[in-house]
Amino acid sequence: MSTTPAYAAQSADKPLAPHAIERRTPGPHDVKIEILYCGVCHSDLHTARNEWGNTIYPCVPGHEIVGEVTAVGHEVKSFEVGDTVGVGCMVDSCGHCDSCKAGEENYCENGFTGTYNGPAQEDHANTYGGYSGQIVVNERFVLHIRHEGDLAAVAPLLCAGITTWSPLRHWGVGPGKKVGIVGLGGLGHMGVKLAHAMGAHVVLFTTSPGKIGDGKRLGANEVVISKDPAQMAQHAGSFDFILNTVAAPHNLDAYLNLLKRDGTMCLVGAPPIDSPHPSPTVFNLIMKRRGIAGSLIGGIRETQEMLDFCAEHGIVCDIERIAMKDINDAYERMLKGDVKYRFVIEMQTLKSEPEAA
Repeated sequence: MSTTPAYAAQSADKPLAPHAIERRTPGPHDVKIEILYCGVCHSDLHTARNEWGNTIYPCVPGHEIVGEVTAVGHEVKSFEVGDTVGVGCMVDSCGHCDSCKAGEENYCENGFTGTYNGPAQEDHANTYGGYSGQIVVNERFVLHIRHEGDLAAVAPLLCAGITTWSPLRHWGVGPGKKVGIVGLGGLGHMGVKLAHAMGAHVVLFTTSPGKIGDGKRLGANEVVISKDPAQMAQHAGSFDFILNTVAAPHNLDAYLNLLKRDGTMCLVGAPPIDSPHPSPTVFNLIMKRRGIAGSLIGGIRETQEMLDFCAEHGIVCDIERIAMKDINDAYERMLKGDVKYRFVIEMQTLKSEPEAA
């Protein structure tokens, strides 16, 4: 075991603060990683504040991790000391259910182990995430980072990137397809970039006229102000696929009307359990055989595919770098939508923090 500094929430109503945690000694198949950068996901905030009702304290969030390998177990074949690697939302799964065997560990039928907030497969213990100096992960859940240049901007690909890539790939987005992206936040801006790079005709839907310029800069062919019925009506029945990244409850019918026959709208933004989306009108589904679907991150194989695609095409996230001590302010700004479009913690700043009491 080794001790490493971290930032943790001790309860739902307290800010994150310095906290020391223990990491296991690397086993035969483990990779030990010094964390260089960690992205800040809205899920971090939800979990730290127990907004989903399942948080185990102390809670060390962070599942968009980029770092350098500092040690490997004697059975590890795919990684070496000095490699640049990533860790996303999972650090383990059962490995034997149909989903795991199919490379879809994110749908593990026995429940995957989250990078933070557990439970661990072997003993159901809590897990601690990337707001820390180092992490030890089974090699099956470690990813190769092949980007050159700004590694900080790669970190959010481990969640925001794969969350949007997986449905775009699953529903065959590419040349000849008209694709809508609803919302321009951490997820939406990656959806626009990826759909554009995949060759689709991309239309961004936003409630904010001030985001028109950004939407087009990021790769949208068109930007529609979704509050304008006339603009929405111009696109009725024309979309093959819509990726809806908005978590706030809203009227889904407005977007269902835009789908072609057999078109699908996939939801990746999850509203609070006590404030769901209003139920859509059934006739909007049955009259054109339209579908509403959902998608959850992606498996390890698919995540590596996404990372390699992004490296090849020079795709990273638009980020704002912060020091570890600024995480609580970042959470408040994130709630206000005051970030373009993802915070990333420079983890070397953790070294200058006071030691946990």
